[in-house]
Amino acid sequence: MPSFDVVSRVDLQEIDNAVNQTEKEIDQRYDFKGTVNTIELSDETITLLASDDYKLQAVIDILKGKLAKRKVSTKCLQYGKKEPASGGSVRQVISIIQGIPTEKGKEMVKAIKGSKLKVQAQIMDDQVRVSGKKIDDLQAVMQMLKEQDFGIDLQFVNMRS
Repeated sequence: MPSFDVVSRVDLQEIDNAVNQTEKEIDQRYDFKGTVNTIELSDETITLLASDDYKLQAVIDILKGKLAKRKVSTKCLQYGKKEPASGGSVRQVISIIQGIPTEKGKEMVKAIKGSKLKVQAQIMDDQVRVSGKKIDDLQAVMQMLKEQDFGIDLQFVNMRS
C-alpha cells in the first residue's frame, strides 16, 4: 500500500552557519559598535543578548535574513519572552522546533480525514504517516497540507509505492 510521512525537520548545520554569519555581521556593523550584542547556539536553542530592545530586534532581523538565504524556514523558531539582563541589556531565548507536536499532528489528521479522500492518517511519534491505495490521493493530500498553514514547516519523505 503506497504511503508517505509528513515530518518537520531542520538542518541544524545550516542554523549553526546562519548564527555564525549573524555573529560576524554584528561584530562588523557600525550601529552595534561599543555595545554588548551576542548570539549563541547551544543544543536546540539560540540565546540572544542585546543592549536594548531595538538592537535585539535588529539581531533577530539579521538572523531571519541569514536563515532565509540558507533556505531554512523561520517557522522552526519559537520565540521566548524578552527578559531583562545585567547592565540594562535584554535577553531572549529562541527554541528550534524539531518534529511535529502532537496537537499539530491531530490537526493534520483531522484535516486529512475531513478532505474525504480515501486515505488513512496516523500519528507516529513526531511525524504523521499517510497511506492509501492510490498515489493520486496521496499527492492530493500533499497538496492540501501545503495549502493549509499549520504554523510549522512541513516536508514529505519516505514516499513508498
